[in-house]
Amino acid sequence: MKVASYVARAGVWLGGVLILLAAVLIGVDVVLRQVFTTSIGGADELAGYALAIGTAWALAAALLDRAHIRIDSLYLMFPSPFRAACDLLGLALMVGFFALVCWHGLGVMEQSWTSGSRSQSALQIPVVVPQLLWVIGLGTFVAIGAAVFLLALLRLLTGDRASAGRMIGTRSAEEDIEEELQSAETRRMKAGAP
Repeated sequence: MKVASYVARAGVWLGGVLILLAAVLIGVDVVLRQVFTTSIGGADELAGYALAIGTAWALAAALLDRAHIRIDSLYLMFPSPFRAACDLLGLALMVGFFALVCWHGLGVMEQSWTSGSRSQSALQIPVVVPQLLWVIGLGTFVAIGAAVFLLALLRLLTGDRASAGRMIGTRSAEEDIEEELQSAETRRMKAGAP
């Protein structure tokens, strides 16, 4: 899980940098259009690639942080074993969905490679390049998701429901508060405050 966490964190940074660069590029393009009535050309295309790649690479980190959005109104009223079953089922369905997306993405990428497809903008980017980065991000999420599923299942089978819940369950308000307090304490210690 340490390797998965490291890969997921690296993916978040990659995605964040790509989206930040896309925002800067779009900002520059808007200024150029307003001030000089010219355009960079292809900024929207590059921003679209950055958003798709960044999102794919951020999925694994969101899974490990349990940050994916869940509606848990009724969930909290269920008994613990039923919640654990719902958590496993939800994780299996999510990972399965993205496995299908990744599988079909591989087919699209193969078709782009075979036909030598390029973007229709002035940039003429070989579309296999952003597709490859996107599919690798999705594949990384699927692999990490499968590992989390198997580890959580193993913990449930050995009776460690609490540990499995901390891996795949809904984050409680208490966990969020504790994390914020720890983060504030860390910032205070780094700042050298008493």
